[in-house]
Amino acid sequence: MIDSSLMSDMLAPFLVSLKLATATTLCLLFFATPVAYWLAKPSRGRIIARVKVVLMGIIAMPLVLPPTVIGFYLLLLLSPSAGIGHYLHEHNISPLIFTFEGLVVGSIIYSLPFYIQPSYAQFLRIPQSVTEVAHLLEPSRLRRFVKVALPQARVGIILGSLVSFAHTIGEFGVVLMIGGSISGETKVVSIAIYEQVEALNYEAAHMMSGILIIMGVVMVALIASVSRMSQRP
Repeated sequence: MIDSSLMSDMLAPFLVSLKLATATTLCLLFFATPVAYWLAKPSRGRIIARVKVVLMGIIAMPLVLPPTVIGFYLLLLLSPSAGIGHYLHEHNISPLIFTFEGLVVGSIIYSLPFYIQPSYAQFLRIPQSVTEVAHLLEPSRLRRFVKVALPQARVGIILGSLVSFAHTIGEFGVVLMIGGSISGETKVVSIAIYEQVEALNYEAAHMMSGILIIMGVVMVALIASVSRMSQRP
């Protein structure tokens, strides 16, 4: 049997992971959706087109780089001795490393391609005729984006949100590098499982892993369902 104190220690990482996944997904919804829309819009000049290609390549880097590499450079960037961390330190602003806010920053960067790609693909599928009519009827770019583009791309946005949420739940390397293992603050469920295995507490590791597997099956089923919707004409 698992005692109540251990159950409490097991519950806290799940809550941190769910909180992190929710915060990351919401940030991506607000900030990455306009980026995906801009990337999908036809480019009027060669320079803009090349900038978009380079930006797409940068966004896709988490797909090919090990999480520890991304986490290492984020750690350097956010540390008080250099980069953003140095600026925060000079202005007496709380540092981001080993904090929940730092985890959110790292998770946004690491999950960005998982949100951008399905959203971008759906924006590309908006018929040219719809875009032309929107230009005629609505002079405001913001209103065209809100009233026309977003509804047309809603399936891709939902799909990107689900994939990003599921991906964040299972993060390990990035969050370990920039967040460490502070109980109730930065210790996510993947780190908690690793620590239980290190302590040879396989019963707790089995229980937490089993819950993650069930959550994963549910998320995969939802993603597959939404993906089928995105393929409909």
